[in-house]
Amino acid sequence: MSISETSHKEKLVIVGGGFAGLNLVKHIDKKKFEVVLVDRNNFHSFPPLFYQIASGGLDPGNISFPFRREVRRVAKESATYHMGDVHTIDVLRKEVRTQFETIEYDKLVIAAGTTNNFFNNPDLIKSVFTMKSAAEATRCRNEILDRLERASLCVDDPEQRRRLLSFVVVGGGPTGVEIAGAIGEMKRYILPREYPNIPREDLQIILLEGTDRLLGPMSPESSAEAHQYLEKLMVDVRLNHLLKSYEDNVITLNDDTRIYSEMVIWTAGVTGEQFVWENTDYRPGRGNRFPVDRQNRVLGLEDVFAIGDISLMTCPDYPKGHPQLAQVAIQQAKLLAKQLNAGTWDKEFNYVDKGSMATVGRDLAVADLKHMHLKGWIAWMAWMFVHLISLLGMRNKLTVLINWSWSYFTYSTSLRMLLHSTKYPLRRRWGEI
Repeated sequence: MSISETSHKEKLVIVGGGFAGLNLVKHIDKKKFEVVLVDRNNFHSFPPLFYQIASGGLDPGNISFPFRREVRRVAKESATYHMGDVHTIDVLRKEVRTQFETIEYDKLVIAAGTTNNFFNNPDLIKSVFTMKSAAEATRCRNEILDRLERASLCVDDPEQRRRLLSFVVVGGGPTGVEIAGAIGEMKRYILPREYPNIPREDLQIILLEGTDRLLGPMSPESSAEAHQYLEKLMVDVRLNHLLKSYEDNVITLNDDTRIYSEMVIWTAGVTGEQFVWENTDYRPGRGNRFPVDRQNRVLGLEDVFAIGDISLMTCPDYPKGHPQLAQVAIQQAKLLAKQLNAGTWDKEFNYVDKGSMATVGRDLAVADLKHMHLKGWIAWMAWMFVHLISLLGMRNKLTVLINWSWSYFTYSTSLRMLLHSTKYPLRRRWGEI
């Protein structure tokens, strides 16, 4: 493409390649905009299935898709991908800076999503396991499998075996319910088959939730059913319990109850990704999210937009902001692309709620759809169908379908491989100082 063909285009920089950012790349007019997508990873992942990586049900490659392949498919030479972690935004110079480069923009779209929220207890990041990325989920999987293997060797030391298999999940939202259920399935189905010398009762799974029910955003029916399903999988659910501290493998709760756990999985909350702002006194709002108008324009900044989980749009139907769900991000991206393409801002964003789902285990799921509530096997089938069609790439769809089918009929999987990273050669992450 010649310089004359690109000189009239505005440069649109998109920070984050999740559901929001990638859908914006797909729908933006490449004849009008030169698009630059920036993300710390060189692939798009499917966060709703991170728990399956953590439990050994799927491989990270099954739910990931390279940005360069997708950008080439939808945009050819009109869009590019840049690997980098955006840390600074200069609104006066209209620049974003990563550890590798400085990128100028005419219009900036922040779609960086969220990260873990430790609720004023930042030291937890050093001791708990999280699942906000494929890498974090893989680390979680390795730890679970490592503990199972070591516990199987503790033939003459049942106390050590119980310590190794003391799991606590913090947070009763969809991710917490799903990973607790996945470990519960391992306890119910996998231990007798593959670890026969580990008594079931030695593997303890406790799910802590600070409110009075699980799956808070979903219906009371879904909450109660998910609770029953978890108990069926031998998960100890404890409601109205908040983690106050975690030191020396001991959890202290808000009522001063103490729980011993050598592996704590944190799914309790999220907060927006943080940036350093230059040449402005602007700061994000509640939850480190960006307050936006009904067209996703960041209030108080010019030519800056925010979509997806990191945006905070209030309206009569959602006075506290829209739920941080994939469908919200996708719909916001499509509307923003349409309005940027047309150069008009006459249409307000109105979220079309297509429903919420959560799976607890094999044949155990709940779904709140627009006009109906589903549970059990039918909800589980609906959950599988929706997640399959949402994956990028036909290869990924087929691979996941085969893995799920094999696991369903055999109660087993070929993916429970323990892959520890090697220690040498020693080096920092790319771009770290």
